[in-house]
Amino acid sequence: MATLFHPTAAFSTSHKLHIPSPISVRKGQIFVVRSDARMNNLISRGAHKSQTQRLLTNAVATKADNSSSSKTGHELLLFEALQEGLEEEMERDPRVCVMGEDVGHYGGSYKVTKGLAPKFGDLRVLDTPIAENAFTGMGIGAAMTGLRPVVEGMNMGFLLLAFNQISNNCGMLHYTSGGQFKIPIVIRGPGGVGRQLGAEHSQRLESYFQSIPGIQMVACSTPYNAKGLMKAAIRSENPVILFEHVLLYNLKERIPDEEYVLSLEEAEMVRPGEHVTILTYSRMRYHVMQAAKTLVNKGYDPEVIDIRSLKPFDLYTIGNSVKKTHRVLIVEECMRTGGIGASLTAAITENFNDYLDAPIICLSSQDVPTPYAGTLEEWTVVQPAQIVTAVEQLCQ
Repeated sequence: MATLFHPTAAFSTSHKLHIPSPISVRKGQIFVVRSDARMNNLISRGAHKSQTQRLLTNAVATKADNSSSSKTGHELLLFEALQEGLEEEMERDPRVCVMGEDVGHYGGSYKVTKGLAPKFGDLRVLDTPIAENAFTGMGIGAAMTGLRPVVEGMNMGFLLLAFNQISNNCGMLHYTSGGQFKIPIVIRGPGGVGRQLGAEHSQRLESYFQSIPGIQMVACSTPYNAKGLMKAAIRSENPVILFEHVLLYNLKERIPDEEYVLSLEEAEMVRPGEHVTILTYSRMRYHVMQAAKTLVNKGYDPEVIDIRSLKPFDLYTIGNSVKKTHRVLIVEECMRTGGIGASLTAAITENFNDYLDAPIICLSSQDVPTPYAGTLEEWTVVQPAQIVTAVEQLCQ
């Protein structure tokens, strides 16, 4: 099973958790768990403020009703949202170019660059040899000259071959040149545990890159934030690594017709709650929300935050949640040892330890190569039942 991490620290006991007993639905008050991993609290204008703290025993899954799902928008799969954001930026700024293996007329291994080569030409959508270290370095050099390259790794695991370029050049050249060079490059590609893709194609490399100075990291989880983060990453003056999950490419959502750009440094409040803060990102967002439905039925009120920005962390949003719930559960697909969860645990402990009433629990993947066998593969990744158990343990 996925591992548990309990950092040792001193905790206050001033905040007692009260779990309300199951109640019937009252008129004028509806709690809805939405399919996009949000929970809306719909209350009539005449409802008393205290009613907002009550829970329903039955969660209802419905279609999303937020800014990313407006009726006037259009539906896209996640890979199509990435493609749309990239295409819009290439139309807006002639300095934006794409390079990588099979990104041209083939359209990319997951079709994120489909249709771009015929529209923008082979010089702006450049097919490269199978040489990650070479074309990543070429992209960094292009960024130094003023272009805004988007480098695609066919699989994030392959970018380990370019680690020297990303570490010693991409992250450091702005500093080591005394500010003479900016490196406005985006490095993106699929990663994460798929379905029986084997160990080498199932890696989570967020922890590998987080220690490199000068690099920002974000992880998309919905078509809406995939497009918004792609556009923001391209416009950033800093090098940005955009992590995409191989199992989320076919996720469909309605996104606005009008242009929008998201912040690279803000977390997303997926579901407001009172009892425990659950921090997650990427594919685990959906495992958490599956668990949240069970938790609501059990009388718990979890607050779910998609951190999105893996470096730097949005400690403002996270801190406000910790101050409210006083309990933290981190759910990640990254490895336990040296993973994003470990860094997040350290940051919360250093900044908000006095607000915690219980040790932070971190659910992570096991420190083993991902097995090919499907049943074993599931055992290495956090499952919804483990999340439910962890919340019950935190809230005792």
